[in-house]
Amino acid sequence: MGGVGRRQLILGASLLVLAACSGGNGPAASGGPGPDDMVLGSPNARATLIEYASATCPHCAHFHETVWDQLKTNYIDTGKLRFIFREFPTPPEAVAVAGFQLSRCGGATPEQYFARLGEIFRQQHDMFASGTMEGVRAKLLEIGASSGLSEQQVMQCIGDDAGPERIRRIEQGATQFNVTGTPTLILNGQKLEDPRALTYEGLSQLIDQAIGARPQG
Repeated sequence: MGGVGRRQLILGASLLVLAACSGGNGPAASGGPGPDDMVLGSPNARATLIEYASATCPHCAHFHETVWDQLKTNYIDTGKLRFIFREFPTPPEAVAVAGFQLSRCGGATPEQYFARLGEIFRQQHDMFASGTMEGVRAKLLEIGASSGLSEQQVMQCIGDDAGPERIRRIEQGATQFNVTGTPTLILNGQKLEDPRALTYEGLSQLIDQAIGARPQG
């Protein structure tokens, strides 16, 4: 991360959120969507995929860069799959929360949320390239501006106390599936341990199997 130690960056990220503050319901027990989740796809889909991911996780960024577009086009948009996204920050946690807050800013729809989060994933490397919190802040403001948000809106959203509370509820709910890292995928209530699930080819096969295993009606 540009020569800046992880602990220093985490502390700096905390200051970023605190500065934003001074300047300006958990997942369902059944594994279905809760009020904190971002959801796409038909509620009548025969398969449900839950993803726990972090805005600062490089493996999550790779998954979304290589799998997301095909997954959405071929399964979510066609009504075959319901997709539930849960925010699970990894270091630097405060930056991850800030990214999630930016993605939700202004009452974003799920489509707007995933577009913003996708841009955060795409620019994740550049976000940390400077090795400074000012560089992180500048990149978040740039991403916000590209979706029509002002600097004041972005900083107010980052500093919203609802974010950490929401994350806390989601993390508590993650014990249901023993989530310890990201990305973690849950297909029809079962945690996917097979590393093939992080590729489109492998995940599509698993989804097809899950759809085929579900009785009609």
